[in-house]
Amino acid sequence: MQYLQEINSPDDLKKLSIEQLEVVCDELREFIIEQLSHNPGHFGSSLGTVELTVALHYLYNTPYDRIVWDVGHQAYSHKILTGRRDRFSTNRKLGGLSGFTNPAESEYDTFIAGHASTSISAALGMAVAATINKEKDRHVVAVIGDGSMTGGLAYEGLNNACSQPNNLLIILNDNNMSIDNNVGGIQDYLVKLTTSFKYNRFRNSLYQGFKRRNLITEEEKNIVLRFNNSMKSLITKEQNLFEGFNIRYFGPVDGHDLPGLIRILRNIRNMEGPRLLHIKTVKGKGYKPAEKSATIWHAPGLFNKDTGERILKDPKNQPLPYQDVFGHTLVEMAGQNDKIVGVTPAMPTGCSMTYMMEAFPNRSFDVGIAEAHAVTFSAGMAKEGLIPFCNIYSSFMQRAYDQVIHDVALQKSKVIMCLDRAGLVGPDGPTHHGVFDLAYLRPIPNLVISAPYNEHELRNLMFTAVYGNDGPFVIRYPRGQGELSEWKNAPHLLTIGKGRKLKKGKDMALLSIGAIGNNAAKAIAQAEKLGISVAHYDMVFLKPIDEDLLRKVATKFKQIITVENGVIKGGLGSAVLEFLGENHFTDVQVHRIGIPDEFITHGSIKELQQIAEIDEEGILHQIVKQYHSIRNDQTDAESTPDPVNPIELIHDR
Repeated sequence: MQYLQEINSPDDLKKLSIEQLEVVCDELREFIIEQLSHNPGHFGSSLGTVELTVALHYLYNTPYDRIVWDVGHQAYSHKILTGRRDRFSTNRKLGGLSGFTNPAESEYDTFIAGHASTSISAALGMAVAATINKEKDRHVVAVIGDGSMTGGLAYEGLNNACSQPNNLLIILNDNNMSIDNNVGGIQDYLVKLTTSFKYNRFRNSLYQGFKRRNLITEEEKNIVLRFNNSMKSLITKEQNLFEGFNIRYFGPVDGHDLPGLIRILRNIRNMEGPRLLHIKTVKGKGYKPAEKSATIWHAPGLFNKDTGERILKDPKNQPLPYQDVFGHTLVEMAGQNDKIVGVTPAMPTGCSMTYMMEAFPNRSFDVGIAEAHAVTFSAGMAKEGLIPFCNIYSSFMQRAYDQVIHDVALQKSKVIMCLDRAGLVGPDGPTHHGVFDLAYLRPIPNLVISAPYNEHELRNLMFTAVYGNDGPFVIRYPRGQGELSEWKNAPHLLTIGKGRKLKKGKDMALLSIGAIGNNAAKAIAQAEKLGISVAHYDMVFLKPIDEDLLRKVATKFKQIITVENGVIKGGLGSAVLEFLGENHFTDVQVHRIGIPDEFITHGSIKELQQIAEIDEEGILHQIVKQYHSIRNDQTDAESTPDPVNPIELIHDR
């Protein structure tokens, strides 16, 4: 590569000519395609923002000037140009670069950007702080993707941006429509006119003159601004929703025209007041397969960069992913019950709602990146007798917490909330780990909270949510493949609030919830080889929890281990401790296994489970440790043998 290998910071960009910068854009695309072909990541979005990234770092004095990215998977070019090129091969790997922007990783990353629609609010806060701190020379830019504009927080930020003095520049990266229909002719002329330095200097001088003569007030200025925006919309036949926010609007412009972008950004960079530049880009720009199939190439996994062929795992004799079991089961149930509908906030492929959309398009709803709306929209349909399956990634359901309480639980609405990607999710890291749901949902009245041990139990829970319960029902399940080669069963009703015994034992009891119980079962099998007998119970329901089962276990065993793929504080282990305390089982010892009180990094699911010690070996280690604790209580401390390392024992065997 002619230039990219010499760029170690944005200062190196500033030494190049515009023509050389265009070559840098080509090299960036080539580099991203090469890297992501063998190290999967978010592909299409970053290819679409190459020119924008180069233009911003060329013109602005980063990191002093702030660039706030919305949804950090647009920011691969940003990472590469800010000193992380040589480490980019570690992207999303354990100990490597984060897949999203993260200030702990680089001073050029101004804000964590794992969830959508946050950039305008965060950048506005920085812009206001710059004013308060008298940093008049500090520029703040928010880059938001068009998908993120469906999130309510984006509009809250826009509404606030016009209510106080600030110089925020918002760049709307619109990659949903063709450039050809909107750029050219009178549109291009108006963009050049309204962004030109001479025009805006004349415009500002005219306004200041009117203001000195008391011929115009601030309120009247806003009226004129809205009128100007409306006239531009009328002339260009381009609807402009920003006109009502008193924000100066420029565009749309071609986001892949690097010289044009640099010219426009230079002209509007020092303007006062909030303004928005609307650019149009092509998702996957520069790689034909990605340009043709933006959804598939959002995060395509491994692929052959020369042929564009995706390298998929052989599905033969492999368990289906949990989300596919959900998707096929939903279609099956919807075919039997015309009251069932499906709702997802912009993740139909990820959560396999696509099957429902293909089979029942009139009963399937992708509401865009709008999790709070998805929940309340579902509650509205439930009010009128429909049975909505509202499928949201666990970490994204955090954004709809108030709606779960106010619009679903309080009204006992029959909304079935299916939380995909529950637990540790892997390379997407701490912004996407679904580890808080058990803890944050458990205090809410009227909720049924459940987690399936395997695919059959997922189907049983879906069936039970429809036919065995009249209120809100939560089903949380993990990312990735299930446990069974044959996932289909004849689903049947489960007794809500009842767990089940998976295995008898005499030395201690292990209580698990959800698919992580399979790790526990393997650890228990290894413990048996060491002469340790462990009873295993699948709780199935966190709420209502099976108190009869807990009472029997606490009466029989003095040692209990709880295992969950969620945070220790507030989840299953906490529920067990509360029950034992309230029912005066003071002689029972409980050891909780789960996600510790810290944010877990990114890496493979296997690696992260090892870190959190919820993998087979981690659980086995705790079983052996608790067993020796029992033995120590039963024998004289001096005669107690040294603790045994369970891993060494297994390896010896």
